[in-house]
Amino acid sequence: MKVAVLDINGKDTGRKAELSKDVFAIEPNNHAVYLDVKQYLANQRQGTHKAKERAEIAGSTRKIKKQKGTGTARAGSIKSGVFKGGGRMFGPRPRNYGFKLNKNLKRLARKSALSIKANDKSIVVLEDFNFEAPKTKNFVNVLKALEIDNKKSLFVLGDSNNNVYLSSRNFKGSEVVTASELSTYKIMNANKVVLLEGALEGIESNLSK
Repeated sequence: MKVAVLDINGKDTGRKAELSKDVFAIEPNNHAVYLDVKQYLANQRQGTHKAKERAEIAGSTRKIKKQKGTGTARAGSIKSGVFKGGGRMFGPRPRNYGFKLNKNLKRLARKSALSIKANDKSIVVLEDFNFEAPKTKNFVNVLKALEIDNKKSLFVLGDSNNNVYLSSRNFKGSEVVTASELSTYKIMNANKVVLLEGALEGIESNLSK
């Protein structure tokens, strides 16, 4: 599977990049994608929610009325959840929402996500580039040249590049990651996935195992 390599001005360099069929052209497994995205979102949850139950409420412990003969339900404490100011019944407690997935399933999910994007022609291959200094304007110019300044985009670098990363940080519609940081959620969340040439080998070696 061959894709034209563009420069940062959006022009065709005349070269073609070969995308591995084992990574970019498999039959997508939608359930694997769902599970990997679900795990990613679950891991973003802090799980620090907490409500006081009746044992944690400050208040009198005396029996507020006699047991029998009132014609209403029995009540032993003003801290009961049925009274205003009482503890919450079955309230949230701190917990960890994360769950485990095996490596092969996560690898399949990322390959499926990349194959979906490739099938939708939403993958762009860009020659490696760098900025002399971090500057948002330079990054915006690249987005405009690629005609994706109004779309959510994901740039995948071969190695960490501080100038490119800092230049993109103020732009909410775009994210810059390295090949090792690539996740199914980030791939699916982007309208366009921009792969730098230097990232292709790392992506294919990580996902072809």
